[in-house]
Amino acid sequence: MSQKKIFLVIVAISTVSLLLHHGGHFSWTMEALHLGCPSLRTHPSFSLKPKHTNVAFLKTHKTASTTMQNLLFRFAEHHNLTVALPVQACGHQFCYPRTFSTHLVHPHTLPPNVVTSHMRFNHAEMQRLMPNDTIYVTILREPGSMFESLFSYYNQYCQSFKRVPNGSLEAFLDEPWRYYRPDENDSMYARNTLTFDLGGDKDHPEADVAAYARAFVAKTERVFSLVMIAEYFDESLILLRHLLSWDLEDMLYVKLNMRTSGSKHSLSPGLPAKIRVWNNLDARLYDHFNTSLWHQLAALGPACVARELRLLRRAQEKLVRGCFGGGLPQLRSAAQIKNKELRPWQPSAKVDIVGYDLPTNTNATQPGRMAHELCLKLIMPEVQYTRVLLRSQSLRYRRSYPLRSPQPQQPIRSVLSRRQHVGMQPMHRQAPPPGPGPALSPTATPRPPGTQSRATRVGLRSPGPQRKTP
Repeated sequence: MSQKKIFLVIVAISTVSLLLHHGGHFSWTMEALHLGCPSLRTHPSFSLKPKHTNVAFLKTHKTASTTMQNLLFRFAEHHNLTVALPVQACGHQFCYPRTFSTHLVHPHTLPPNVVTSHMRFNHAEMQRLMPNDTIYVTILREPGSMFESLFSYYNQYCQSFKRVPNGSLEAFLDEPWRYYRPDENDSMYARNTLTFDLGGDKDHPEADVAAYARAFVAKTERVFSLVMIAEYFDESLILLRHLLSWDLEDMLYVKLNMRTSGSKHSLSPGLPAKIRVWNNLDARLYDHFNTSLWHQLAALGPACVARELRLLRRAQEKLVRGCFGGGLPQLRSAAQIKNKELRPWQPSAKVDIVGYDLPTNTNATQPGRMAHELCLKLIMPEVQYTRVLLRSQSLRYRRSYPLRSPQPQQPIRSVLSRRQHVGMQPMHRQAPPPGPGPALSPTATPRPPGTQSRATRVGLRSPGPQRKTP
């Protein structure tokens, strides 16, 4: 046998041995290789190509973004990454609807690799916070279904919705300017919410709205490497996996922060069109990036995408069954969930947000049974998971500086030594929204010394209770 043939045989045996060693990757990797999916040929199990770990996900409202946030939280924990989290005075969001500033980041969560909590986007401030190679991602949802969800979820908080007789979506859309006040607290939930979250002008004058929309779409496209679409969540995850060079196992999830069918209202004929007219900027954003998503999927190859979707859903079902005793999880109301760490926050008595509870006989030693901690985090709601992450990162921070003596807190930017400091604009006080409970604390015990004074030093007044926004 020639030396070339001997070499090829050795390479083949080594490759198969490596794939078998990685067990769970074997079947889906070989299936994808057979198809010729480009990025899977450089799977980290047998490639030097590293995973990209600096990610900024703009968490938008009522777009399945809580599910995406949970995925990123778990990835960060698994890879020992730092997640930027809000100062305690902000609760679990970066003092939304204030425009994001690095002042709002908890000092124990610096410098970060990942950021994914609710904020009003400010690209300049994000560039000061995040590494230069950060990949920016966000998610949009079809305006009709999104606005119905916003109207239902925030009906008891947003005055533009609350003053509508009988809580009628039809009545609001018949005469929106009768109820809508642009400068009112929480008005961002009542018009062009996606545009507002992205840092745009939700009430741009109609005279040149088309030109403004084109410029804003172009700006968004320059900043964000991927704009996911909620209606095609799995397809978006395939693109994200390729963009970040992540494993299939990094993309697994269960749906979180869902309403019961009784909390949803079907849209009568004509309403979707009225919603698009009222939320014209959001509609333009969605139309553009929905088209863009399908162009990217076409470039990847329809057959490759279809195969990866099957592999993703197969692995997801295996994970879920492993966590829930071989069956599929049953959605439960908050009152039915025994573990308080798994109870989703309820926006009002008129809206029922459901969650999950793990089987009481969880035993990680059983064949096929997933680790309890993994399963717990998979279904943990946003508020509780944020608190858990802040606690763990604060402990890590204190261990890193055990001999650090109390001293006046330096400005946040001094900790972010990656870039030159530039002056920060003063924050303008804005009336805070209502909410479910007190601001988050990194532990269930009293706050660590100096933590509360940190909120005072950065010029924040405690906004009081802050509600959950999915």
